Amino acid sequence: MTDATETIHVPSAGLDTTANAAATPEKQQPYDVLGLKADEYEQIKAILGRRPTSAELAMYSVMWSEHCSYKSSKKYLRIFGQKVNDNMRKNLMVGMGQNAGVVDIGEGWAVTFKVESHNHPSYIEPFQGAATGVGGIVRDIISMGARPVAVMDQLRFGKIDDPDTARVVHGVVAGISHYGNCLGLPNIGGETYFDPVYQGNPLVNALAVGVLRHEDLHLANAEGVGNKVVLFGARTGGDGIGGASILASDTFSSTGPTKRPAVQVGDPFAEKVLIECCLELFQKQLVDGIQDLGAAGISCATSELASNGDGGMFVELDSVLLRDPSLTAEEILMSESQERMMAVVHPDKLEAFDAVLKKWDVEYSVLGEVTDTGRLVIQWRGEEIVNVDPRTVAIDGPVYDRPVARPEWIDALQADSAAGLARPDTTTDDGRAELREQFLALAGSPNLADKSWVTNQYDYYVGGNTALAFPEDAGMIRVDEESGLGFSIATDANGRYCQLDPAQGAKLALAEAYRNVAVSGAVPMAVTDCLNFGSPENPEVMWQFSQAVEGLSDGCLELEIPVTGGNVSFYNQTGTTPIFPTPVVGVLGVIDDVARRIPSGWQDPGENIYLLGTTALELDGSAWAGTVHGHLGGRPPAVDLQREKALAELLHAAAIKGIVTSAHDLADGGLAQSLAESVLRFGVGARIVLDEVLERDGIDAATALFSESTARVIVSVPREDDVEFRGLCEGRGFPVARVGVTDAVSGEVPTLEVQGLFTVGLEELASAHRSTLPEHFGPVVGYTEGAFYVAPEERPQRAPRHLAE
Repeated sequence: MTDATETIHVPSAGLDTTANAAATPEKQQPYDVLGLKADEYEQIKAILGRRPTSAELAMYSVMWSEHCSYKSSKKYLRIFGQKVNDNMRKNLMVGMGQNAGVVDIGEGWAVTFKVESHNHPSYIEPFQGAATGVGGIVRDIISMGARPVAVMDQLRFGKIDDPDTARVVHGVVAGISHYGNCLGLPNIGGETYFDPVYQGNPLVNALAVGVLRHEDLHLANAEGVGNKVVLFGARTGGDGIGGASILASDTFSSTGPTKRPAVQVGDPFAEKVLIECCLELFQKQLVDGIQDLGAAGISCATSELASNGDGGMFVELDSVLLRDPSLTAEEILMSESQERMMAVVHPDKLEAFDAVLKKWDVEYSVLGEVTDTGRLVIQWRGEEIVNVDPRTVAIDGPVYDRPVARPEWIDALQADSAAGLARPDTTTDDGRAELREQFLALAGSPNLADKSWVTNQYDYYVGGNTALAFPEDAGMIRVDEESGLGFSIATDANGRYCQLDPAQGAKLALAEAYRNVAVSGAVPMAVTDCLNFGSPENPEVMWQFSQAVEGLSDGCLELEIPVTGGNVSFYNQTGTTPIFPTPVVGVLGVIDDVARRIPSGWQDPGENIYLLGTTALELDGSAWAGTVHGHLGGRPPAVDLQREKALAELLHAAAIKGIVTSAHDLADGGLAQSLAESVLRFGVGARIVLDEVLERDGIDAATALFSESTARVIVSVPREDDVEFRGLCEGRGFPVARVGVTDAVSGEVPTLEVQGLFTVGLEELASAHRSTLPEHFGPVVGYTEGAFYVAPEERPQRAPRHLAE
């Protein structure tokens, strides 16, 4: 413990105490500068029966901010808890309302996971904004009693060739890699998209996953009158002040990045020590609960702990250890300095608590204790500066029923279908040449191009339990070394689809993440989400939000997987122009043995390639429409969640039998992109024949390649398992068509041959696919020029056939 008397004290003359607040009702207060509306300020006065002190005003401003209170979204988010059934509750140990959701994955193990946004800080200070986004979500995982085991990131940037995009991309990726790598956490998946709509407001969402034994689960509650409230970890500084209330709950002006002091500064090495320290405190049962300090800092931790416990807490703010002794009480309460945790400790355990923190060289100070008063009371320099009902700060904030208006422009947008856009006439040589050009154009387009420039800066394998990672459809981590039990996780979103139809777009994001988990061989089980939208003060944005939540909740009910928690990020716009609605959906699945994992690319020659599912003329909002024609319009692809469920069950059965050697979902870019990624994954070519699909589905070659119809997957099957695989599909009534065989070679160079249409050598394809990001951002870490082939001994080992038998 470090002596809090190191803090420099100054006389309390002029301090705004609760007594002074009651005696000076006429005092003007800068509530608007702190992000509060006039009516909210009046509501606070009504709650307190007087004006707030400046410290209380600071607390309410951060805790009633959009970022912390969900005041515009709460009305809609409740639907996630209403649209549930018994199957959805079966494995749910902790749902919404805690730091992170927790699901039972069997064998006494549980997984906790959550995704959150750090969008605005990452535009102002890309490195620190992204780094502290990772740090914050990891601390949510720690507070549940879990060991963090993996992170992921979901990134949206502006136009790839805009000069400011490079500034943001370099900073964000460096921040994520620095913090995650220093923590020793593998980054196992994510997304990177470019679109001008995100130019002045990039999205940086971070996801973390942790594992724990059932008996190690902890909730953050301040219970037990007389128990001590302890702040430990890094000292409190002036960084992040106003981050929740002012930065994350407002739009950017058109003049560009400002508000720099509101961005937090992270120290991953301090957080690494904090992880081990917290886990030892839990293991030795020295704490009743731990709450991380993220958005809103001490204001959040004290009010939430008190609200979730016996309802009372007394705190002496002078005891907070400071990096900057000049900080005011208000600044201490609002500071979002990183790598800090708050614990509730029984007095009899304080000595043992002290020993653990000394072992890890972590500073701490006792701030106060749990009371039964039902009030959160905070003193500063011997004077009472806060006396509130903590629920009014943390839970019972304002709930808005904001105006909702369906956009007038959406009918015209939906009527502008891509179906009428020119497609290559493949009956001519020119048409086939054009189809080949479009195939390569899509493979090299910014959103479909190889993302190794980003992902090679991350450590995928640290910890030794990564079973799948980039560029697979889902990341996978082994939880139990003896049994092989593991989890798979994938995240997806498509802002273009959501701009066309936010309800359908949200369902499509869910369907794709669900499918990506299924193709890895796992069984989808639970959902987390990060809902990124424009200003809630815009009725059209609120319509988009309400539609997306309805679509996502309906989809989860149909798939019978619960939303365990997540995040809402509003005010993602510059001036009056909002981003496309971008609900990021993460799906977590369970696999009983990671040895059964299924990679996305084929590895061996002579295997049959099958297309599962059917293809329709669904090009609206597609990568083809955007890349080739610069077009966005129409309606997104239809989504049949029962078909998705049947597909997932089929893939799981195939994984159990060991009769599928690869599986890759069809989504952005359709079959064309999946073929490109599958041949490039390990440098094994293929000969593709589309005749059966064209005839069966009544489509042309361009539609077969570029349509983004859902519930489709390509798989490779060894010839000796061919009959059994076809029987599995036919027995389940799932559409299947053989579309080719692996290992097409022209001379000594592996090729992708689409019979009767075009042939592309893998060197040419690799060049188109892998050059886009390096051309704009510089060389790829660890990349060998021209490399596209992975030797057999370097490929993931496939599971033995009929492993379960």
